[in-house]
Amino acid sequence: MSDSIIERAYEEVNRHKQTVERDYHRLHYHLMPPVGLLNDPNGFIQWNGTYHLFYQWMPFKTGHGAKFWGHYSSTDLVYWSSEPIALAPTDWFDKNGCYSGSAVVDDGRMKLFYTGNVKDEQGNRETYQCMAESLDGVSFEKKGVVITLPEGYTAHFRDPKVWKHELDWYMVIGAQSKDLQGKAVLFKSEDLKAWTHLGVIAGSQENNVGNFGYMWECPDVFELDGKEILLVSPQGLAPIGMQFQNKYQTGYFVGSLDYESATFTHGAFQELDRGFEFYAPQTTLDEKGRRIMFGWMGVPEQGEEAHPTIKHKWIHSMTLPRELHLVDGKIIQQPVEELKMMRKNEVKYMSVVFDKREMELKDIHGESVELELTIKDNPFQTFAVSFRNNVTFKYDRHSQIATLERVSFVTGDIEKRQCSLITLEHISFFVDSSSIEIFINGGQEVFSARMFPEEADKSIVFHGNGDVIADITKWEIRP
Repeated sequence: MSDSIIERAYEEVNRHKQTVERDYHRLHYHLMPPVGLLNDPNGFIQWNGTYHLFYQWMPFKTGHGAKFWGHYSSTDLVYWSSEPIALAPTDWFDKNGCYSGSAVVDDGRMKLFYTGNVKDEQGNRETYQCMAESLDGVSFEKKGVVITLPEGYTAHFRDPKVWKHELDWYMVIGAQSKDLQGKAVLFKSEDLKAWTHLGVIAGSQENNVGNFGYMWECPDVFELDGKEILLVSPQGLAPIGMQFQNKYQTGYFVGSLDYESATFTHGAFQELDRGFEFYAPQTTLDEKGRRIMFGWMGVPEQGEEAHPTIKHKWIHSMTLPRELHLVDGKIIQQPVEELKMMRKNEVKYMSVVFDKREMELKDIHGESVELELTIKDNPFQTFAVSFRNNVTFKYDRHSQIATLERVSFVTGDIEKRQCSLITLEHISFFVDSSSIEIFINGGQEVFSARMFPEEADKSIVFHGNGDVIADITKWEIRP
């Protein structure tokens, strides 16, 4: 590694520390960059009792560019420590960015796999899959290129996710074919150094999927409750009804991966999160046997230049860590159990009746709260909860549609994301100073979004159209 560019990154953190920390939109219990831009979660792994979460990081500006790997660690998924920079764009094979990738443990070492992004003087792109390793999980030594671009693909070939199945290692890469179709490509290795290209296992114009995007980013293959999941972020999907409303999407296929024939038989694509900001998630299997996921609470090229945090020299955050399960062919997402450690000052209301008027309840307010509602009786047509005059969640029983509305930080207009929902029984709202994550019916549906309300407004307002009876519990979140 070249020390100079790393020193410059640390200098940038120190130079803007006060500017960043003065921003009242800084989140209380979500991971953020110390300065600059954060995007994809990388290298998420638990090793010797410690969780490591790396992230795409541009320290020198709030736009994209030659990315570093920043690094956080935690023993409990709640309290996180900032670690030294893991990777920096300093070598011929990654000089224009250490792009996304993953981590495994092998032979007592943590090994990172990532995409080295290279551009020549004319802007032509080259791509290399690279490896680095560490004995302590903190200091990393680059080992160079392990995979070069195979025939049949453009240089949009990136984001390696590596895992072990029986005695062999496998790697899935997000790709674009020469005919500009998004693909997920599989490789195999015995030693993590020499890799065999097995071919495409899923993609646009594959497996009866039809035309489904010009690039597939950040694939992740894992077993979940007896099935194989391919998690992927396709680019180039046109909106269809309530689906695919963001600039780029994230979702999954449920199926069966035949490792011998390198074929993946799967069902239809399902969106993972219904909100405004969610992209490029990554999962790991922890030492308790849980499949846990972080996502980036952002979307590339979707109003990024309008985020009000930019004037404070930072942008974007991670979602909360979520435990995944597969129930009736659908991924269920739940905040990890450890997050309950942050709860303080419980306020509880039992059997509250909401009628046609707006209602505020004593001590149900705040900018850093968890709010839980259990619907006991809902002979109503609509029900809504508004947060800080900026975001509103609504459910219409007649249409069976759940809606998240917010004041756009780009235009100031009201914008919305929606999904079908047969019934509303339980809702958990995780509200932070500039974000909200909503888990419906135990995580059957999830909405994630950034929001940027006025600092002084801490209101939470309930709206009913007809009678609804609910139990309500609110906690302050104090990490």
